[in-house]
Amino acid sequence: MLRALRRQADLSQRELADLAGVPQSTVARVESGQAADPRFRTVERLVRAAAATLTVATAGEPTRSVEPDLDDRRDDAGRRYPAHLDVRKVRTLKDWPGAWWAQSYSLPPERWPLRVPEVTYDLDRGCRDERRLRERLRDAVRIRRVTEGVPEGCWRLVAELPDGGLIGELRAHERSLDLRYGEDLGDQREVVLDGVLVVPQLRLLGIGRRLVTRLGEEMQRSGLRGSCAIAEFSGVAFLRACGYRIEWSQPWTLRLNHGRPGGGRLAVG
Repeated sequence: MLRALRRQADLSQRELADLAGVPQSTVARVESGQAADPRFRTVERLVRAAAATLTVATAGEPTRSVEPDLDDRRDDAGRRYPAHLDVRKVRTLKDWPGAWWAQSYSLPPERWPLRVPEVTYDLDRGCRDERRLRERLRDAVRIRRVTEGVPEGCWRLVAELPDGGLIGELRAHERSLDLRYGEDLGDQREVVLDGVLVVPQLRLLGIGRRLVTRLGEEMQRSGLRGSCAIAEFSGVAFLRACGYRIEWSQPWTLRLNHGRPGGGRLAVG
């Protein structure tokens, strides 16, 4: 936790030690777990030096942690990564700022002209602060279903911050399979996903996937099994990541622009 606070303040171990008035070795022992029982006063000084507030919580409340396996990583020269930086795993080319040479990050591994490292970090302070803010907001988001003002058979799920700020929304509605296939199927129903929206600043954090997962949970409680959606461009990849599969039914996309001569348009979907 101390390591996470120090990095949030963008301080090295030595800088934090100087602000708290303790030796740098004390900070290193606390972060590595070697200081099994540090004095409360020492902990309080370190936390305040990192511009944080020390509080007492009851047992069982969730706490933040860091990945210790990443803090033990070293670069090709055997050196530890800078102590005030957040080291993260490189899972795709988009995770590595040095992959500017990738053509829209779509090059297969066999065509990579440079070796991609296992971990990376941001040197720019602004990028680090933005990433840390996004992660804090992601952890604070809660998902709930809105029923007031929503017609029966329709779904509205929202992603909110603790202050009530709306950052994401999912809408869906039920439809009868009898109407879809034109035959009596015993009043079977399915859910049509109308859309999933997340504010641009908080995209790619899994919030949209949490909304889709919550929809699945609500459907199970209502006895509904299947849902379908129509998507294009990046929406296709998003829905496939959420577990949707493409139906190769080759539908047609039709559009009618009212009030314009010859406004009807037919396009192959």
